[in-house]
Parts: sequence; structure tokens; C-alpha cells
Amino acid sequence: MSGAPRTTLVVFNHNGRELLDEFLPSVLAQDVPALVLLVDDGSSDGSLEHVRARWPDVPVLALEGGRGIAATFNAGLRACQTELIALLNNDVALDPGWLRTLEATLDAHPRAASATGKLLRARQPEVIDAAGDVLMWSSAVTGRGCGERDHGQYDASQEVFAACAAAALYRREAFEEVGPFDESLGSYLEDVDWGARARLAGYGCRYEPGALGRHLRGATTGRSRSRFVRLQRRNQLLVILKFAPASALARHAWKIAANQLLVGAAAVRDGMVADQLWAWGQVARALPATLRTRRRLQRARRVDVRELDRAIRATMPPPPLGGLLFELAPVAAGRRQGLDV
Repeated sequence: MSGAPRTTLVVFNHNGRELLDEFLPSVLAQDVPALVLLVDDGSSDGSLEHVRARWPDVPVLALEGGRGIAATFNAGLRACQTELIALLNNDVALDPGWLRTLEATLDAHPRAASATGKLLRARQPEVIDAAGDVLMWSSAVTGRGCGERDHGQYDASQEVFAACAAAALYRREAFEEVGPFDESLGSYLEDVDWGARARLAGYGCRYEPGALGRHLRGATTGRSRSRFVRLQRRNQLLVILKFAPASALARHAWKIAANQLLVGAAAVRDGMVADQLWAWGQVARALPATLRTRRRLQRARRVDVRELDRAIRATMPPPPLGGLLFELAPVAAGRRQGLDV
């Protein structure tokens, strides 16, 4: 490869020694020049020593433990000087042309802050993991196409609401304007939150299906159901409270309330009432700071509600999946259609 690298590939790792053996080689095998930086969130499984022995040319930024994905990625961003920055989980394998394709996508769309490709399931490559991320006015968040068998239904290049930071390419200058990931979110939805803030600043996000990756869902952050429910359900409310303009909040408040009733019912069904109550309690505790951030973001907003609504609708799946039930409870809607969600 020749030419100065335009991109740094930042790989998040936390106790992922075995994952790195499986997935890191594909990151190093991109067919355009790129720098690679492994950012480690306090691993205790020998990951750092293993990387230094097997891939001595890969720089490692070692952090002291348990900061979460948002803070770890922010540390990686501060260490990068390239024009573009790719953020990757340690459980994602990339096709060799992934970076080349997304660099070309950002070149073709100068107002896009980020670009994302088609992620398939690592163990079920016929099933879609995400084709961009969807935030709905109900506050529900999901991966576009998550759990659907890939029949080419997401093979059109298009605008999507936000990129899934399991594997996405960003402009460094956009981070300078929009700001870093919100570290108060810890893990889960920090990428959707950043995408929402970029939307308010007038940026877009492009989906390019030719950039293929394979994702071992849940392996990077662990498989604790309790932790996922607590953080995901807390963060989805914090994101919508910051993002939605007042008129949108008023118009869609019933959807937010309905979504919360449904997730509360699901918590009762699944024996996770304590986790749901924790999420609601944390939202109440964070509300003063969230409202201060909201006022700042809404004062600086550069787009109107109609444009935000178009961005959300562009990412919604077509009927029958993309109906009201999907807006209120995408997991339930997907399972009704027989999807693996």
C-alpha cells in the first residue's frame, strides 16, 4: 500500500483476547493505507501482553479499568490526528474493502459526519445485524434490519439516522464541532446519542451496503442481561430528552409513555423489575443535567423538526414491520414477524 493514511482504525477492547485473535486480522488487512490503534479499557485477561507479542506494530493505548465504551472511544479520538476515524468493536470482522468503500462514501457526501456499512451476524452471515441505527420519537432504538434474513432488501445506498459504532467511519472535524461521546451514558446508545447531536448540528449519516462487516453481537460488552436492560433503557430516555425539540416532545409524548408502559410490562414478564426501576431512577437523578444539556443543544439547533422527522422516517423499515408497533416496541414487532432479535 502507498500514500499517507487518511484514517485511523480505533479498536475498542475489554478482556477480549480471544476476540482479537479472531477479528483483528481483518482490521489489519484493509486494502487502503490506514493506521490502527487498540484502546484497552482495563483488561485483566492478558489482552495487552498478547497484542504486543502477536502484533508488535499495533500501538496500544492502555486505560485503567471499567470506563465504558463512550469514555474509551473518547480517549482513542483524542489520540488520533488523521482526517477520518473508524470506530470498531473487537468483535467485528471487516471485508478488505470496507474502509475504501466508506472513505469514498464520505468523499461523495461532504455533509455526512459519519458512514456505516451492512453488518451481518458473525455466526449467521445470512442474518442482518444492523444496516444503520434507528431512533424513533417513542425513544425506542434498534438496528435497522436487525434479525432479518439478508435478501438484498437493504442494498440501496441512502441516508440513515445514525451509524452503529460497532463499525463506522467518522470525520474528525465533526467531533470537533459536535463534541465527544457523552461519557455519562457509559455503554449502549452512546453512538445514537452522538448521531442525534450531529443531526441537530445539521450533519447527516450515510449507509453504504458495499461496506460489509460481521458482528458477534454482545461479545464486546459482555452478555449480562441485567446490565444491558439497565443501561439501554436508561439511555434511550436520556437521548430522546436531549434530542427532541419541544414541539416533537409534545406531539409524541404519548408514544414515549406507551413505550415505557411496554418495557415496564416486559420487565415484569422477564423478572427484571429491579433493573427497570433502576433505569427509571437513574433518569430522574440525571434529569437536571440532561435538561441543561438539552437547552444548550436546542439553542444551537440548525435544522427544523420536519428535517429531523424525515431523517427518522428514512431509516424506518417498510410495512408491515415499520408500523406503529415497531415505533413503540421494535423487539416485539420483530418477533411477531419471526425475526431473530
